[in-house]
Amino acid sequence: MNDDPGEPTVGARLRSLRQQQGLSMQALAERSGLSVNAIGRVERGESSPTVSSLHRCARALGVSLTAFFETQPERATVVVRRASRPRSQGDGVLVESLGAGLEGQTLGPFLMTVMPGVVGEKPIAHGGEEFAFCVEGDVEYQVGDTWYRLEAGDSLLFRASQPHAFRNTSLEKAIVLLAIQASDDAIGFTQQQHLMRAGATWLTGPAGPFPDRDGERTGPPGWTGGDGRGDDAEALGGQP
Repeated sequence: MNDDPGEPTVGARLRSLRQQQGLSMQALAERSGLSVNAIGRVERGESSPTVSSLHRCARALGVSLTAFFETQPERATVVVRRASRPRSQGDGVLVESLGAGLEGQTLGPFLMTVMPGVVGEKPIAHGGEEFAFCVEGDVEYQVGDTWYRLEAGDSLLFRASQPHAFRNTSLEKAIVLLAIQASDDAIGFTQQQHLMRAGATWLTGPAGPFPDRDGERTGPPGWTGGDGRGDDAEALGGQP
């Protein structure tokens, strides 16, 4: 939930986009395959939508996923303050958008925090290029059939048409700067692929085993603190 009444929520943006197209909740439900009740709960801020749900709504409305987080028309310059980054969170993965809403945007910049023991799902592939810079800790990236271990200060650039995935088998969190480049009409879908790969749920504020903007930490059920591992960490760390 978003406690800042001055910051539009994802639900409010969904309602605005739906109403701009003259659609009722019933009409959007029929187009997206979601229930009227589910859409209503998201619009009222009573539940946080999964990326899969937002993906369905985005396709039904003919917009990109980032449209649910943009509060201004497309423009030539975008500034994102640290305290107002749109965030998404999956199981042990936090993704923060570092910029969206640029006119004709083809580059998606993200800051990704990967907790210990996290193993991404099956590799994905898309058009364009991808850049990863390890800011803190270390993370492993699979590109094609090869795994690359990135330590702090290391970077990786590759054609994104090659299947790729990531994992963190270390005992410390990893922070990675991502830059995803795709064609203008594909960037929204490309970003959705990456976030769904992490099992992410879009949030309007911080949560999970990550420091919030006041320096405190919270965690979901099963998170034990310390190195950030939950009950399934040992099994996750042992996966290829």
